[in-house]
Amino acid sequence: MYTVIREIHFSYGHRLRDYSGKCRHLHGHNGKVEVEIRSEVLDRTGMVTDFGEMKNKLQGWIDAELDHRMLLRKDDPVIPLIKGLEEPLVILDQNPTAECIARLIYEGAKKMGFPVKSVRLWETANASAVYSE
Repeated sequence: MYTVIREIHFSYGHRLRDYSGKCRHLHGHNGKVEVEIRSEVLDRTGMVTDFGEMKNKLQGWIDAELDHRMLLRKDDPVIPLIKGLEEPLVILDQNPTAECIARLIYEGAKKMGFPVKSVRLWETANASAVYSE
């Protein structure tokens, strides 16, 4: 089995509803994502997938959809305020935890046609969450 990993950095804000810790308040992270792509065979050029294609498609999607955006659960009462300020916003069905964001990126990579094995989101330098099927 062959595996390649692309690292992507992005910044986002969020808060966790129904949570008693510090993350219940609006705050931000400089996240790092590791997207792991795997294949049993290499393509005609000897690659699992082109790193440039991963950068263009995956990083392009993350930059357009998640970078410098506030990620909030759909019932968060600050949503109307943020919308009123015309700030970039992503509304999710679940709390925007590292686990949920890793799954969101995993599903995005799958939709782009990448044979993704897993996605790891580093929320801080020493805390990460992984999603894989």
